[in-house]
Amino acid sequence: MSEDHPDVPQDPPPPPQQEEPPSEPRRGSMALGILLGAVALYALYFGTTGGIAPDEGYKTFLAGPAVFIPIAVYLAAAGVLAVRPRTSRLGAGLLIGLGVFTLLGGGICVAALSQMRGLR
Repeated sequence: MSEDHPDVPQDPPPPPQQEEPPSEPRRGSMALGILLGAVALYALYFGTTGGIAPDEGYKTFLAGPAVFIPIAVYLAAAGVLAVRPRTSRLGAGLLIGLGVFTLLGGGICVAALSQMRGLR
């Protein structure tokens, strides 16, 4: 059993913590990045993919593997912005906007394909 020894000094209290100066506020808006990113991607793809139908002869530059070039450029730019402390919130918003574009675009594509099924 342990006994209390009043003769033995107790551990001294920890020194008071120094307050850290407030960090620099982050710039940029995540909501703006999400909105700007998703709208820009939709404008790019819906505005330039009108001539992709085979009966129109693929009259757009976004045919085949070239469709991934704008996504790669967008992803690189958003990644650079997300890594820099001053623009991290905007870059994070752009990356989330890419996810929104993918999810909503997939839904639009599935809806279009389900409508085609009845046209046989």
